[in-house]
Amino acid sequence: MLNNIGPMGLLLIAVVVIVLFGRGKVSSLMGEVGKGITAFKKGVNEGKEEIEQEKVEAARDVTPEEEPEKDKV
Repeated sequence: MLNNIGPMGLLLIAVVVIVLFGRGKVSSLMGEVGKGITAFKKGVNEGKEEIEQEKVEAARDVTPEEEPEKDKV
């Protein structure tokens, strides 16, 4: 369905949206969308960093626990 929309169709849709909502409303909406995308990317990066930090901490602790001393005979 979307394959049939050409550049002129997209331009027509953009003009209709601007006429219906006004230029100010559309620009503020796009600003909010941009902030949302930025926040999403930041969250994904923080999640990756957290996972990497957990891997580093797990790899760092490779020493075996000390066994209780046995009686030497």
